[in-house]
Amino acid sequence: MGKNKLAKFAEMASYEHVVQAPYHQIENNDHPLKGNWSLDFFKNNNPIVLELGCGKGEYAVSLAEHFPNVNFVGVDIKGARMWKGSKLAFERGLKNVGFLRTNIEIVDKFFAENEVNEIWLTFPDPQMKKTRKRLTATNFMEIYRLLLAKGGKIHLKTDSNFQYQYTLEMVKENGFKILANTDDLYHSPLLDELLSIQTFYEKQWRERGIDIKYLSFQLDQDEPFREPDVKIEKDPYRSFGRTARE
Repeated sequence: MGKNKLAKFAEMASYEHVVQAPYHQIENNDHPLKGNWSLDFFKNNNPIVLELGCGKGEYAVSLAEHFPNVNFVGVDIKGARMWKGSKLAFERGLKNVGFLRTNIEIVDKFFAENEVNEIWLTFPDPQMKKTRKRLTATNFMEIYRLLLAKGGKIHLKTDSNFQYQYTLEMVKENGFKILANTDDLYHSPLLDELLSIQTFYEKQWRERGIDIKYLSFQLDQDEPFREPDVKIEKDPYRSFGRTARE
């Protein structure tokens, strides 16, 4: 590991607003913050919003600046990326945003049932070959359903037409309530101050002329979820590999 990464990890370890607990550390135990984020971490009873796969964390920071009476937690396993957002939050003195470095697959070990009000998925890897790794797959929806309070929302922003079309079909297959939907956000009446916040990756894709998609929905159902039985055309530009995104 390079000295630069080690320095970033050391700096993050000094921040009170950063929690680091990858899978190999948490194992089969729940984290002490589970069910206690409001009082033990944020010291208030404001709503909690997660950004899963937060990358550099700039979206979570921007959301925190826009909504001072809401608590935001950016979640990702890549600490070197998350360092940027955690440093920004520290420098700007934001008290309503935190960061959790862990595997998203075990996020239910950190948050209790009904503890979360909204979830943002900002430019996740579409995982075109591995459905169960897709952050909008039904196995993740089962986790989100546990965490979300009644009426809780899920937001997806993506450059990937594959991710967008798959999620839209999954939403329809399971009868989720669609709150907002567009395959071209920046030429849509949905665009507002909130949705115009751009992540590092979003700026890259817009510069390449790729339309940004947005989908928001609720999943207040008790029935088992079903995967959509459809074939979706893969994104051609993904053939350059994951590193093309960076």
